[in-house]
Amino acid sequence: MFRWRPFAGSPARLLIAPQDLRTADGTNAADIYAGRFLFAGQMVEASGQSPFEIPAPSADWARALHGFGWLRHLKAADTVVARQNARALVDDWIRSCGYWQDTAWEQAVVARRVLAWLSQSPLILNGCDREFYRRFLRSLARQVRYLRRTMNETPDGVPRLQAAIAVAAATVSMSGQGRFVRQSLRRLDQELARQILADGGHVSRNPAALLDILVDLLPVRQALTMQGMPASPTVMQAIDRMMPMIRFFRHGDGTFAHFNGMGSTPADLVATILAYDDARGSPPVNAPYSGYQRLSAGDTLVLMETGTPPEAPLSLGAHAGCLSFEMSSRRTRIIVNCGVSNSERGVWRAVSRSTAAHSTATIDDTSSARFLPETRYGGWLGAPILAGPTLVPVDREESPSGIRIVASHNGYQDTHRLIHERDLTLSEDGSVLDGVDRFRALGKTSRSDEYAIRFHLHPSIKASTIRSGTAILLVAPDGEAWEFVAPGCETAIEESIYLSDSYGHRRCEQIVIYGRVTHRREAAWQFCRTAAPKAARRRVSDTTGGELDL
Repeated sequence: MFRWRPFAGSPARLLIAPQDLRTADGTNAADIYAGRFLFAGQMVEASGQSPFEIPAPSADWARALHGFGWLRHLKAADTVVARQNARALVDDWIRSCGYWQDTAWEQAVVARRVLAWLSQSPLILNGCDREFYRRFLRSLARQVRYLRRTMNETPDGVPRLQAAIAVAAATVSMSGQGRFVRQSLRRLDQELARQILADGGHVSRNPAALLDILVDLLPVRQALTMQGMPASPTVMQAIDRMMPMIRFFRHGDGTFAHFNGMGSTPADLVATILAYDDARGSPPVNAPYSGYQRLSAGDTLVLMETGTPPEAPLSLGAHAGCLSFEMSSRRTRIIVNCGVSNSERGVWRAVSRSTAAHSTATIDDTSSARFLPETRYGGWLGAPILAGPTLVPVDREESPSGIRIVASHNGYQDTHRLIHERDLTLSEDGSVLDGVDRFRALGKTSRSDEYAIRFHLHPSIKASTIRSGTAILLVAPDGEAWEFVAPGCETAIEESIYLSDSYGHRRCEQIVIYGRVTHRREAAWQFCRTAAPKAARRRVSDTTGGELDL
C-alpha cells in the first residue's frame, strides 16, 4: 500500500552529512568495483550484472548488500573511480529497488541504508548531475517517510531505536524538514527513555546493543550541534549512562564478555566510541537493572550474569545463561562462555543459546530457559524465550577479605523442583576465586536429577590433570598458571568449542563437575593462581650474583 500512495515532495538539498564512525578499508573498493561482494562470510561475483538483481545466497548477505554500509570502503579509497562506482550502484538500486523489494524494505535495512546514504552523501553526490541529485533526494525522502510511518511496526529493541535514529538524522540533515524535526527528536527521546536502563544497559541485555546504538547516536548528537540545535537531556543522559557500561563489559584484553548474543568484539569500533567518552571514569561494579555483576581485585576480573530474560519480543537473541560467569587475568581470558557465531544461523544458533554453552550449571542437560522451536516457527517468529528464570535475587558483599556475590535463579523450579544458587568470592588480591554451587529442592525432586557444572576455557588456555587427577592445572600463553580443585567432586576435562572468535570457530576445552542432587546438593570449587605471567615476575639477585624468579 505504501508503494502506491502519492508522494508528498522531496527536500531541495542536503545540509549536513553525519559522520560514519565505523572503520573502513579502502582495499575493499577494488573488489566492489570488480563486482565481488563479500558479506556475511559469503562471496558473490556479479559478473557484469546488477548485484541487486542476482539471487542472494542468504538473507544476511542480502541485508548487508541493501544496507549500503559498504559505501564507507569506497569513501576510504578516495578515488574518482570509487566515487563513480558508488554513484552508479546507488542509482542502480533506485531504479531496481527504489519502490519495493522485500529484503530492501525491511525497516531495519531501510534504517541502515538511510544512515549510510546520509553519511556517505559527499562521496555519492560529489560531481553528480542535477537529475541524479534529485533522484537521490526523492528516494532518500521516500525511505525516511516509510520509516516514519512504520516505526511502530519495526521489531522492538535495537531495530526500532535505529529507525528512530535514522529518521532524526535525516530530518536534521535535509532541508525543508522543520515540521518533522521536533517530532523525530521527540520519538528518539521516547525510544531512548524506554530502551536504555537506569544503569546504562539495554533492555535486550545484549552488550553488543550498546555498540550498535552509540555508533549511530553519537553522529546525530554531533549533527545537532553543528546545526545549532542542542541535543535533548534525554539523549545526553542516555549517552552518559551507556559509556560506563562499555567499560563494564570489557576484559583486560579489550574484548567484551559473551552474554546474551555478544559475539566477537569489534576492537576498532570500541576504541572509537570510547574516544567520545569525556568522563573516562571507572566502570560500575554493579548493574542491577541490566542484571550483571562485576568483581575486580588485583589483576583478576569476574563478570557474572544475574538477570532474568528480557520480554519475549526482545529475547530473540537472549541466552539461557543465568548465573554464568567469565574470568580474566590482565590480558588473559581464562573462563568464558561459548559466545555466538559470526553467522548466527542453523544448529550453532541453538547451541550457543543453550545453558550448556555457558559457564554455569545445567540439570539433566536441559536449559534454564525454554525457547520457541526455531524449526517450526523460526521463519516468521524467530525463537524468543518462552519461559525461564523469573526471580534472581542477588546479594553483594564487599569486605577487606574480598568481594562476595550470592545469587540464585528459579529456572528449574517448574521442570525439576530445584533452585540453583551460586556463591562466588574473589579474594582481596585477586589470586583466589572460591565458588559453591547449591541445588535447593522444593519438595520431591524428579528421578532424573543429574547436574553438570561447566567452566569453558578460552582456546589459549591449556588444561592438564595433576596430583593424581585431583586437581587441574591451567596454563596461559604468557606463563600464568591457575589451579582448579573441587574436593570430593567428580571432575573431567572435555572438549568444547569457542564460537566468538573473529576467524571462525575454535576448539577449546571445558572443566565439568558431575553429580546428582540426591547424593550431593552442594559442589565447592576453587581457582587459585599458582604462577604469575613471566613478564610480571620480579627478578632479584641472590648472594652469588645469580637471579631468582619470584
